[in-house]
This record gives sequence, C-alpha cells and structure tokens, in this order.
Amino acid sequence: MGFFSSLLGILGFGFGFPLGLFVGFYLFIYSQFKDVEDLVVKPLTELDTVALEDLMSDIPLWVKSPDYDRVEWLNKFISDMWPFLDKAICNIIRSTAEPIFAEYIGKFKIESIKFKNLSLGNTPPTIHGLKVCETNERELVMEPAVRWAGNPNIIISVIISSVEVTIQLVDLQVFAVPRVTLKPLVPTIPCFASIVVSLMEKPYIDFGLNLLGADIMSVPGLYRYVQERIKKEVASLYLWPKSLEIPVLDASAVAVKKPVGILHVKVVRATKLLKMDLLGLSDPYVKLSLTGENLPSKKTTIKKKTLNPEWNEDFKLSVKDPQSQMLLINVYDWDKVGSHDRLGAQIFPLKMLKPNEAKEVTLDLLKDTSVSDPSNKKPRGQILLELTYAPFREDNNGSFSDRLDSYNRKDSVLERANSNILSPTGAGLLLVTVQGAHNVEGSRHNNPYVLVIFRGETKKSKMVRKTRDPLWNEEFQFLLEEPPLQEKIHIKVMSKRTSISFHSKESLGHVDINLADVVHNGRINQKYHLIDSKNGVIHVELRWKTI
Repeated sequence: MGFFSSLLGILGFGFGFPLGLFVGFYLFIYSQFKDVEDLVVKPLTELDTVALEDLMSDIPLWVKSPDYDRVEWLNKFISDMWPFLDKAICNIIRSTAEPIFAEYIGKFKIESIKFKNLSLGNTPPTIHGLKVCETNERELVMEPAVRWAGNPNIIISVIISSVEVTIQLVDLQVFAVPRVTLKPLVPTIPCFASIVVSLMEKPYIDFGLNLLGADIMSVPGLYRYVQERIKKEVASLYLWPKSLEIPVLDASAVAVKKPVGILHVKVVRATKLLKMDLLGLSDPYVKLSLTGENLPSKKTTIKKKTLNPEWNEDFKLSVKDPQSQMLLINVYDWDKVGSHDRLGAQIFPLKMLKPNEAKEVTLDLLKDTSVSDPSNKKPRGQILLELTYAPFREDNNGSFSDRLDSYNRKDSVLERANSNILSPTGAGLLLVTVQGAHNVEGSRHNNPYVLVIFRGETKKSKMVRKTRDPLWNEEFQFLLEEPPLQEKIHIKVMSKRTSISFHSKESLGHVDINLADVVHNGRINQKYHLIDSKNGVIHVELRWKTI
C-alpha cells in the first residue's frame, strides 16, 4: 500500500508541475491587463457619512482644533533640510547604538554587530498642526502633531558563529503628539538652554522587520505583541510627566543661581585699629558683603573715638555658592566731611565653614585684599567674627514626575498626612521676583516702577520709561526669623514723571499677596490683577526657603 501511494505521488507531481508551468505561461502571454484607473477626487460635501468618518483620522489638527496652527512653512523648511537632517540624525543614531552593540559582542556567540546601511529615506516627517502653550515660566512650550510615513533603509548585520544574519527595518510609520519645551529662556544665543521632549499620549508606531529576507512581522500574533511592547516601553520612558532633556548650552554658563543658604555673621570686636583722627582715635564701623552679589552691604553702628570697638551685632547674608563665594570685611573710619577712610580689609572663604557649625575667627586687617601689595605688611589691627553657614532645607516642591515617583513608594498614608499637617517652622528667606506687568496705564504718564513693601521695609525696582508693558525681572530678598504664615506682602506699581511737575508720582495699581500658600508650597509663580487699575496685571514669583 505504501509503494502504491509513493508511486501515485510521484506521478501526480510529474504531471501537475509541467501542467502548472504551461497554464501560467499561457495566462502570462495571452491575458489582457486592465489599465490603472485614475483616482476620483470628490469634494467633502459629496461624501456620505461613512466615508467622512473614515477620513476623520487623516484630517490635520489645524482643521479640527482652533488651538492648532497651520505650519506649511515649517514643513517646507523640513523638506528642504531633510537630506542634511537625515545624515545628522543617522550620525547620532550610530554614535548612540554602537556602544550598546559593543556590550553584546562575545555573548551568545556574537562576533560583531554593525550597521550595513543606515538611512532614514527621502520622505521627511510632516507636521499636521502646531499648538503654542502660554505659561508663567521662562520657557516656550509647543505641541506639534507629527506624522511620518518613511521609507528608511536600515540594515543591521549580525555575525553569529561566522554566519552573517541581516535584519532590515522597512515601512516605518510614526504618529505622535510630543510636547517640546525650550527652557529656560536666557539672553544667550540660541536663547534657550535645553530642549525637553515628552509625549502627551502613547504614539502609534508601525514597521516591517525582515530577517534573512523574510518578514517576521507577518507571523500570527507577533505583530500585535511587538506593537504593544514598543508602545509600553516608549511610554515608560517619555510619556508625560517623564521626559527626555537635550542640553543645548552649558548649564553652568547660563544658570541663574538661587540662594542655597544663610550666612550668620556676628561682628564681635576689633582691636588695635589705626589712628585716623587728630586726637589719635578713630570712629570705626564695619561693612559686610559677599563676592558675586550686587546687594547693598550690611553695616554696623559707628563707635565714636575708640581703637578697640565692641559691636556684638548680628547680620544675615544670603549665600548662592558656598564653594566659591567669599565674605568681604571692610572697616572704615567715619568722617562728617568727605569720604570715609578705610582702616583695613580682609576676606574669608565660605568653603572653610562646615554647615550649621559656628566658627570663631580672628582676622588680621590689611590695607586691601591684594596679597602682592607690600604695604599690607603694616599692622592695621584685628577683627573678631563668629560665622555660621546654615544651608536651606531641600525643596519639597520638585517636578510632578518626582512627586509621582515618591507616591509610588511604600509610605503609609498616615505618615504623608502628618507631614502635610505640620506647619513649617524656623527662619528662612523670602524671595520676591517681579517679572513684569501688562496694561498698566497712568492718567498723566507711563514710567512704571515697583515698590515691594513687607514688615515696614520698602524695596524699589528700576524705572522703565514710556511703556504700559514693563519688564523688570528683579529679585528682592527678605530674611525672616519665622515663616510669614499670617502675613501679606504689598506690591505697588508707581509711575514717576521724569521732568519737574506738580503731579510727579502716580499710582498705577497694587496687590496684596497672602504668603501662607508660599510657605506651604515653597514656590508660587502667578499673575495678579492690580487693584485700582482697569486692566493691569503684574507677574510675580514668590519663593520661601527654610533654614
């Protein structure tokens, strides 16, 4: 029975194979091919409901949403630049992937992994709409709707046990809506320090994968598994609030340093100062400041007619960089007429202080801080100081992704509740940054400036001439012994006539800001409507740093 079955199979193959070739050749020679019909273009008004619903996903966002703008000029720019962008992006991909490939060489009998071909093709991505978001921060936020149906030629050659295996990526399609943030905005070309990219929703990614010339994505079940896996991995890395940050400028060169602590200085006494008066005495006082600061110097009281004054006065200075900043100490002789004579000077590096540890130092006064000056050898007395550097507590108002990660930890609900209920205590620094104002209009003149009033202390900004939309970007500091939980800060916009007049000053509006929210949140960046102003708005950033 087996013999007859094998015989019939051989006869069937011998008869069927020539017959199939003959029929296929006949159809190829004598069959008539139909001409390709032209596409029928119809206006949207002639399409039925079903056809319109099928087209909705392909309609650009600038048609469906008024928040998105049409940016054909940008697509034209990308199209013209694509040959150069292709090479630049491929170089980045190659330099990033090669170290990863090197980690697998020697494992699983892999001898080498390299790109045989690497090109993104000649079809650039297109932007189907661009939305620009307005924020109170120093940043520019854009959300482009990107679609790319490319024809890349990416072939990876893998040699395993002296056998070459090629993997080719074909027919790549990517639909994504990323959020691109240029921040912080700085006065240095290109005017932003970094590019931060995050995805607002899971992207659509489709592609073909050829292994040894065969499309392995056609394997049943594999296509859907790979799709979902890629979406999940990309989302875990870049789906908002997670992001990818690309540095553009050196952060140290453009970063605006913020205070990180307080330097407590107690000026105790000075001894054996120089005689500057006719009677052989002096009227000394001390001025304190930190290098790298434009703030007014702290000044002690004047001790009359003595060469060994005792002050025992306390001062606080905000510190931005304890590793590089120095304390400048200048001792002057007060005079009723003319400039005050300097009795001596000295500097003290803050890096010599340990956090929260008091240190008593006795410093020899010099003519100036120049070490090479030979006149510094003349004795000018000594000064005794007590110094303590108190760094601020770490901010608890980090990014949303950081706070989201912290809530994923196994902390008890009771511990979180207790940490939120406890009121902040301790001394700290209140930072008030007045960014600018909008639509401030005076009845007589428009030369606006700002007065920041808190606990009887008034600080004044620069005046901006002839404008209703001034920009100040000035920071004011208030050192406090306790958090201002029950207090408000008064910010007033004024205008001053530059020429002599009876109505030289005019109020353009004011606002009182409750500081309790600032203490609890650590930072508030908001725009406030000005009282007694028709349409005036002022932009203020408030920070509270606790020691």
